[in-house]
Amino acid sequence: MADNMKGLKRTHYCGEVLTAGETVTVGGYVDTVRNKGGIIFMVIRDRTGIVQLTFNETTDPAIFEKAASCHAEYVIMAKGEARTRESINDKIPTGHIEIFVDDFRILAKAQTPPFEILDETNTNEELRLKYRYLDLRRRPLQENIIKRSKIAKVARDYFYENGFIEIETPMMIKSTPEGARDYLVPSRVHPGKFYALPQSPQIYKQLLMISGFDRYIQLARCFRDEDLRADRQPEFTQIDLEMSFVDVDDIMDIGEGLIKRLFNEVMNIEIPTPLPRLTYTDAMNRYGSDKPDTRFGMEIQDISDMVKSCGFGVFTSAIEAGGSVRAIVAKNGASVLTRKEIDKLTEYVRGIGAKGLAYVRWVDDAPNCSFAKFMGEGEVDAILAKIGAEKGDVVLIVADKNSTTLSTLGALRLKVAKQLDMIPEGKYNFLWITEFPFFEKDEESGEWLAMHHPFTMPMDECIQYLDSDPGKVYAKAYDLVLNGTELSSGSIRITDYELQQRMFKALGLTDEEIEAKFGFLVDAYKYGAAPHGGMGIGLDRLAMIMCGADSLRDVTAFPKVQNASELMSACPATVDKESLDILGIAVTVEEKKEEE
Repeated sequence: MADNMKGLKRTHYCGEVLTAGETVTVGGYVDTVRNKGGIIFMVIRDRTGIVQLTFNETTDPAIFEKAASCHAEYVIMAKGEARTRESINDKIPTGHIEIFVDDFRILAKAQTPPFEILDETNTNEELRLKYRYLDLRRRPLQENIIKRSKIAKVARDYFYENGFIEIETPMMIKSTPEGARDYLVPSRVHPGKFYALPQSPQIYKQLLMISGFDRYIQLARCFRDEDLRADRQPEFTQIDLEMSFVDVDDIMDIGEGLIKRLFNEVMNIEIPTPLPRLTYTDAMNRYGSDKPDTRFGMEIQDISDMVKSCGFGVFTSAIEAGGSVRAIVAKNGASVLTRKEIDKLTEYVRGIGAKGLAYVRWVDDAPNCSFAKFMGEGEVDAILAKIGAEKGDVVLIVADKNSTTLSTLGALRLKVAKQLDMIPEGKYNFLWITEFPFFEKDEESGEWLAMHHPFTMPMDECIQYLDSDPGKVYAKAYDLVLNGTELSSGSIRITDYELQQRMFKALGLTDEEIEAKFGFLVDAYKYGAAPHGGMGIGLDRLAMIMCGADSLRDVTAFPKVQNASELMSACPATVDKESLDILGIAVTVEEKKEEE
């Protein structure tokens, strides 16, 4: 039978026992027990760290016997005098202290866990997620969750000090198009109708600006039914803000102030501001991505003018079709990027949409060029000179329509940088991406589609092209990027009723669709709306980078896996027929045909 805590009250966390000579009471999980016969050393842990308990010949025999019965993960409390250890461990804060125990309680015994609770573990992640409550006892995960909590606190403090009001918006809302599938919630009271879980609080925070609250902040839970990856979960938290009587620079200033404060207080790192900015067009042309990692170079270079008249049909046909020929230079990459590795990269780019990969690998005095036989005398040397390639480098070239060329080289740039170990650790490169195109053309249908939600304000000088030339319309939209990860997306909103109607029409929405999806917001604009804009900063992604984690699962207490299930609780799960009948829902599951 377990002991109780009567007469004992914790005075210190394990990691806080730093002074010899005082009597302390601690509680925690047994980490290790070393029984030397006449002396027992027991290390216990809590979320602040570990401390050593000592039992010897002077210890009450009943307490000594109880300590000897303990195993890993037992929950205990102990009281005793903190003394200086004879054998000091400089690797931990409490390594110079041990507690000589005179009162000891076993509060809960523990079975042998399915895996050992170690800071560094090779245990299969699936097993750890199934027993997530045990996995969370490991120090790295606890430190991540604690750091995430601190990030949230510092963010709240910052916004409170800058006049923001924290307001909660509904979790069950009307389904509106926001780029991903909604999670739907059936209504018992309104049979056949559904709420949606919010992909973001977008409409509500705009309504709060119309309501006159001026500065809104929320650590908002958001839900998107989309395929998962390392930096995406179906439910996530964003630091969501909206401001009135502002333009782009005002919102960026607030965002930069937050970043500066977070990194200073949470990590003791000074982030220089103002943060650099790149237009979307420049980012794509230089890095092949609208969320570029700028911790290393290897920028994309356009060599179309130098090869437009060469004899290599792959290059000339791409240019004649309106595309381009572009290259990246992997400095000192020849020793790693062997011919065999380049063949693998060729297969890689084909897998992401490119037709192939041309290259120049410069190992010996004369560079080895895959298209040399199509080039005139001195043409390859001229290309190498222009793009800054030298002996020891590898040049990788893609020729295609511009969108394919840029996106392929953008992905290739990251892949090669990792192969060559070019990406520095402990460096934080922030970057604003601005002036996004408002529309993108669907290559199959030829239709212009919105790149943003329909409330995004076009740049003033572009409004004239809304009806005549959508390709010339750019948005007052901006993303904040950190080390190649999109942290935030935001924009100035349309507040003019007539312009909003034009925007809906440009997006191909009928009057009936506008009314059904956005009628209440459109009506609100009729009663006067202050100019406003905002952004949402991904708390999970920010915490992931600040913790040096590889996945959002490492900064989320109870995460989902790639198929959006949670292994510990085994959700999602079936629901009994009675519950479904009350909601008027019938479930039909199609049998999957066996693959031959």
